[in-house]
Amino acid sequence: MTTGLPFDDYRQLLKTLPGPNSAARDRAALRNETLSKQGPSLGRLGEVAEWLAAWTGRDPQVLRPLVALFAGTHGLTRHGVSRRAADETQAMIEHAAAGGAAVNQLCAANDLGLKIFDLALHMPVGDITVEPALDERGCAATMAFGMEAVAGGIDLLCVGGVGAGGTTSAAALMAALFGGDAADWVGPGAGADDEMIALKVDVVEKAIAHHGTNLKDPLEALRRLGGREFAAIAGTILAARVEKIPVILDGYAALAAAAVLKAAEPGAIDHCLLAHCSTEPGMARAARLMGLRPLLDLSLGDGEGIGAALAAGVVKNAALVHSGMVVRT
Repeated sequence: MTTGLPFDDYRQLLKTLPGPNSAARDRAALRNETLSKQGPSLGRLGEVAEWLAAWTGRDPQVLRPLVALFAGTHGLTRHGVSRRAADETQAMIEHAAAGGAAVNQLCAANDLGLKIFDLALHMPVGDITVEPALDERGCAATMAFGMEAVAGGIDLLCVGGVGAGGTTSAAALMAALFGGDAADWVGPGAGADDEMIALKVDVVEKAIAHHGTNLKDPLEALRRLGGREFAAIAGTILAARVEKIPVILDGYAALAAAAVLKAAEPGAIDHCLLAHCSTEPGMARAARLMGLRPLLDLSLGDGEGIGAALAAGVVKNAALVHSGMVVRT
């Protein structure tokens, strides 16, 4: 039943999210124990297999994985915080749609589906230093749009964001949720030099000061400081939980969207695995605070699905090792 305010339904959903399947997890753990007695320990691969079992409710397998990238544009780019022009986001997703991006090659190598969602790129969200990025209705509607990304029977979802200015918006969200100085959360983005990093710090400080106490509510922080890609990713993560689909997070925007949900409900992202920490220093800081251990450490740049596609290959391998090994008699 629909309630009076756009965010109310999401707040209710956060309170009623399904938990893990303990029986499936225990079965996977028992098999891991048996397999490890006959050979080398499966280590993190065994942990990933148990994670898959817990959140799908069945023996570990990955048959229909999907990388979902959400592209948005930001009004804050007018402050010169990105080397990429606002219209370059469109060019980036067209390049990927044509099959020429790094994520395309990784999806092909690992037999992953790929979908890229254009979130009204012609209409940047508000400049967060002087206004909210989105109104509540718009943010809630974008979350609902993101929830549709899980349709089609997928069984592993990788999510990431694309868009100039996204790392600055992510830094502002992290500062709102976890505190600390703006400089603690700001990083190089797409090759920012020291001067540009200083501009990003200034934008984050102004945004936090402008929105003030309104940022105490996590969903309010999302709509005021995030962008459409952040809202869509948050919705996707929630829908995946309801549909028993494990999630791999890629990039600063996806981690910030997940942080919003965790701040609203501590167990909301227990079905999520962090692919890697990018060259954004705030990612490693946030991951520690959120209790997330990256699966990979490859010093990759931020976003665009590269880390998630690589991590999905590891998850697929973990499931195959777990299911395919034969116990010696």
